[in-house]
Amino acid sequence: MTSLRRFKQVDVFTAEPLKGNALAVILDAEGLTDAEMFAMARWTNLAETAFVLKPASSEADYRVRIFTTDKELPFAGHPTLGTAYALLQSGLKPKNDGYLVQECGVGLVQVKQLAEGGQAFCAPPAQQTPLESQHLELLTTALRGGKIQADVTPVEVDMGIIWLVVRMESAQDCLNITADAAAVSQLQTQLGINGIAVYGLHDKNGPADYEVRAIIDEEGVLKEDPVTGSANACLARVLKAANFPDGAHMAETYRVRQGTKLQRDGRVTVTFVDGEPWVGGETCTLIDGTLDL
Repeated sequence: MTSLRRFKQVDVFTAEPLKGNALAVILDAEGLTDAEMFAMARWTNLAETAFVLKPASSEADYRVRIFTTDKELPFAGHPTLGTAYALLQSGLKPKNDGYLVQECGVGLVQVKQLAEGGQAFCAPPAQQTPLESQHLELLTTALRGGKIQADVTPVEVDMGIIWLVVRMESAQDCLNITADAAAVSQLQTQLGINGIAVYGLHDKNGPADYEVRAIIDEEGVLKEDPVTGSANACLARVLKAANFPDGAHMAETYRVRQGTKLQRDGRVTVTFVDGEPWVGGETCTLIDGTLDL
């Protein structure tokens, strides 16, 4: 027996359609089995599909399960913002004034409405582990074409999703990377990471403060994520731990551009409130309807 379920497909980290990272949101997922959720995620064939459920915690406004085409994620950034946006657009009234509480695999995550538009999530806590030196040669091979900044040790950052955060000498060095698929795959296997997040500083009058790219091997296929909330959340934790090496003003707000090599123009704003990073951006709806599922 099938039933009609509310469905949205949204574009996250952009106010202009087709420039951000797409997300499918099933707003009425109660009663779906894990197998049905995986089947739906494979059918949408997007990086992630989000399923909204009733929360177990009395503090939460909703619970979300996040699926790729082959696994479930305990947390991901653009699904967090995209799901919150979709729910607000569908009429959800938050329990607390000005922010939602999302329940997911890493616990409770706050998502607040920004005065300038869009939403921001509070980055979950993260465990940071400096990359051991024996992996540097393989990393250099993986990021061929770009220059890794020699005096900044890459860091494995575990936020439910695990990113290897690597600083390049400049924003242009990020864009110059032609990743080596075999080396990326080897690093992911050896380190148990989900992917490599590279970043580099733009010139003073550049389009943003940092350029970011998120490079992933999925079953032997090299992919790049258009705009990545979790990678940016991990980067924010790394910059804070390093005491904001590019200036004290970054401890208040900085901006990221991501997706340039994919002809996207994702924009991420990171703001620190009481020392905690909030990762934000705008979202827009491309598809709004129902599923017979």
